[in-house]
Amino acid sequence: MLDGFYVIRTNVPAATLGAAETLRAYKRLSVVERAFRSRSMKRMELKIRPIHHRLAKRVRSHVFLCMLAYYGEWHMREALAPILFDDHEHAAAEEPRTSNVAPAQRSDAAKRKAASKTCDDGAPVHSFQTLLADLATIVRNRMRPREAGAETFELTTTATAIQRRALELLGISLRV
Repeated sequence: MLDGFYVIRTNVPAATLGAAETLRAYKRLSVVERAFRSRSMKRMELKIRPIHHRLAKRVRSHVFLCMLAYYGEWHMREALAPILFDDHEHAAAEEPRTSNVAPAQRSDAAKRKAASKTCDDGAPVHSFQTLLADLATIVRNRMRPREAGAETFELTTTATAIQRRALELLGISLRV
C-alpha cells in the first residue's frame, strides 16, 4: 500500500511540530548527511586533516571536534550569506512553493547574485573559500622600532571594504 511513498514519523507531538515542519526538518538533514558523505569536514575551509585514532575516547573526541568546526562554519555561512553566493532570503524562496514536497527554489536575490557576480550594494560576491582567503590577509604585527629604548606596539592591517562588511556581519571588531 505504501510502495513508492516515503513515510516520515516522529515522536514529537503534532501541536509542537506539524506535518509541514516535520518534512522541512527531515529535508534539512540532507545538509548534515552531505557533510559526512562528501568528506566536507576534511576540506580546505576547516583545515581538519584525516587523523586515524584507535581508542574509542579519541575517536569520539575527534568526531566531536569535527562537528563543532562544521557547526561553526554553518553559523558563519548563515551570517555571511548576503555577501556569499549562498541564498540569504530563505522566506522569499519558500513563498512560490505550492507543496513542501516540491523541490526547493532559489530566491530572486540569489539568482541575481549568481548572474551578476555582485551583491545588491555592488560589491563582488564571494564563495566561502575565497572570502576566508581574503579574511586571512588581515594580520596583527608586533612592531619594534630600531631606536634604543623605544616601546613595541601592535599594528593591524587595514581591512578592505569587503573584509569590513564580513567582520560586521560576523559581529567581530578588530579594535584591541
